[in-house]
Order: sequence, then structure tokens, then C-alpha cells
Amino acid sequence: MENKNPQELKKELFELLNNQALKRGKFTLSSGKESNYYLDGRIITLTPRGAFLVASLILEMIKSDPPFAIGGPTLGADPITGAIAALSYIKNQEIATFIVRKQPKEHGTQQQIEGPEIPKGKSVILIDDVATSGKAILEAKQALDKAGIVVRKVIVIVDRQQGASENLAKAGLKLDSIFTIADFGL
Repeated sequence: MENKNPQELKKELFELLNNQALKRGKFTLSSGKESNYYLDGRIITLTPRGAFLVASLILEMIKSDPPFAIGGPTLGADPITGAIAALSYIKNQEIATFIVRKQPKEHGTQQQIEGPEIPKGKSVILIDDVATSGKAILEAKQALDKAGIVVRKVIVIVDRQQGASENLAKAGLKLDSIFTIADFGL
């Protein structure tokens, strides 16, 4: 296992995001807003090194107060949750993970929250790659609320600083991020 400190891991993740995931141009975001840049976190979280860096940093952020489980809305959270599950096992800090579908499955068990069962009343942390308005995270929170699961807070790789923090605060959630878009000079 690597012996780099969190600051070194964060610097390396920044370089990956800045050089590979940050695109400049004209983009329409899932929120419907227009943007002159797009940060596609999956370009990094779906690589071995990027998955390791993100999972390492999130585990570091939660190590003093680990939740029962950690997960988030599909698709941004999917590779992150897998990386966290594997790395938490390797580090002997096992944390269950889950994925929240946009809608419940129409077949099989008709689940909206996928993964090991999370008992009612247990606390979880929601994660995602990027937060703009926080809409996907709020939708995931609603599904968890219906299941009686307590969302403690939210962690994202990059906060675009376009309302997510404020929108999540209205729902009683604190948004933590590894980076803000300002860190990238935007």
C-alpha cells in the first residue's frame, strides 16, 4: 500500500482531473445550465489510479467518524463506491456501499437502493463525482428518506459552486468536497 500522505494524493488527483477530465468549450449540464467547461469525473474514477486516489481521500475524510454505509446516485457515484468498498476492505476499515437508482427497478426485487441492506435509522454519507445544483444528490436523499435511512452529509470530488451547497443546506445536508471549481481557476 502506498505511503503517500493525503496532501500528496490530493495533488496527484488534481493533476489527473485538470489534465484529463476538465474540458473547455460549450456544454449543457444535466441541470440544463450552459457552461464553458465540463468536468467528467468518470474519466478519472474509472481508471485504477483515479479510483484509488478518490477512494483514499474520501476514506481519509471519514475515518474519524465512519458511517454505516456510503454511496450515491448512479452513475457518478458508481465507480467511487466500488473503489471505496475494495479499499476499505484492504485497509481493514470495511464500509458497506450502495447505489441509488433514479427510479426503482420495474422487475426483480424492484429496488431503488442497490447493495447490502441498510437498516432503518442507520446513517450514511452520500457521494458523487461533481455537484452543480445538487439535484441528483437530493433525489437520492429522498429515496433514502423513504427507506428510513439517515443521510449525514455529502462528499463530492468537485463542487462547481453553482448552488449545490445552498440547495443541500436547505435539506439539512452539509456538502464537503475534495476540490471546488475555483481550485481549477474557474
